[in-house]
Amino acid sequence: MKTVLLFAAVACLILGTGFLQSWNSALLILNMGLISAIMALGVNLQWGLAGLFNVGVMGFVALGGLAVVLVSMPPVSAAWAAGGGGILLGLVLGAATVAAAVLTWTRAAGRLRGWATAAVLLVGLAIYRMVLDPAVEAVEAVDPALAGYLGGLGLPVLLAWPVGGLLAAGAAWIIGKTALGLRSDYLAIATLGIAEIIIAILKNEDWMARGVKNVIGLPRPVPYEVDLQNDPAFVERASGFGLDATTASTLYVKLEYGVLFAIVLIVLLVLAQLALKSPWGRMMRAIRDNETAARAMGKDVTARHLQVFILGSAICGIAGAMMTTLDGQLTPGSYQPLRYTFLIWVMVIVGGSGNNLGAVLGGFLIWFLWVQVEPMGQIVMTAITAGMADGSALKEHLLDSVQHMRLLTMGVILLLVLRLNPRGLLPEK
Repeated sequence: MKTVLLFAAVACLILGTGFLQSWNSALLILNMGLISAIMALGVNLQWGLAGLFNVGVMGFVALGGLAVVLVSMPPVSAAWAAGGGGILLGLVLGAATVAAAVLTWTRAAGRLRGWATAAVLLVGLAIYRMVLDPAVEAVEAVDPALAGYLGGLGLPVLLAWPVGGLLAAGAAWIIGKTALGLRSDYLAIATLGIAEIIIAILKNEDWMARGVKNVIGLPRPVPYEVDLQNDPAFVERASGFGLDATTASTLYVKLEYGVLFAIVLIVLLVLAQLALKSPWGRMMRAIRDNETAARAMGKDVTARHLQVFILGSAICGIAGAMMTTLDGQLTPGSYQPLRYTFLIWVMVIVGGSGNNLGAVLGGFLIWFLWVQVEPMGQIVMTAITAGMADGSALKEHLLDSVQHMRLLTMGVILLLVLRLNPRGLLPEK
């Protein structure tokens, strides 16, 4: 009953936004709430089920966004002709260098092992840069105002969502193989640093996704508003509901996005619940509660941690691909730790760590507050300062502080929940 009432309360908040503000705002909050709930579900799988402190969420979300570009955008033929083959050859040489260095380290013995590995890396790096750099310059010189990158495969954009999960899972495997042996606080530092590295690569490697020039005009899985407005049948249906074509088209598009996002969330939530209640889920919670006892019973703790780290990161990658699809553009500069790490962790903690439904609830509730607190703060501050003289320093200070209400509110909510209900609104059973 508590679960039903809390979800009903969040639904009332979103519906109230539609009645009091606009249905476009309510649907936008709903769509981003669905995406946020999926991100929170992935983090909850890592922290709530396995106790892995991952603060590199931003990097996995960004890889999901990159997948949309690589899958759905059409290839740039001139760029491929100018240096596409050289870039592919350079990447292959780079991967071969890493593999050769690992093989040298494992096969060599004695004092020469370190020197031999370093020599392989230096020679491989030199060859890699000699092949890659000229090809990158040639690609980025191709119509840099509009292109300057290789483009994608030109496939349907919905295929990019699972590909985003696969990219994030691959990165998680590499990170997990090197960092999961660290203690929780060091793991957090490592994942945050690696996430920043991923963002730095996206910002600087223009040949991949135009860097900070951004990729705009990404394909959509739903119709364009202009096409709907030019459809006589749609205009007639809209007028039957008492809506003009412009308003009806924006509502229709947001509703279609909401249906797609809801389907993904439901599928992932069902799978997460099945995993939680399975023998594998019980084993993961046993490892989380007492790693020493689990090792004594013959469980491979590191391997299990790697599994759940990959799964949670893949979910975050799917959510990142969905968000980039909704935005219609890839903007690497917008991947800020505050939004994609701190906010997701607040969702998990407030909703209830270890409870999948709690993570989903936290995703909806915290995103609603993140969007609505600033306009609510503007109303409150305007009412408080109504009796103050115009030009008053205190009045101006209070009105200027409205933009900081988001951070203040998130902090207050987190403190209240941790003080009154440390296990979250829907605690783990």
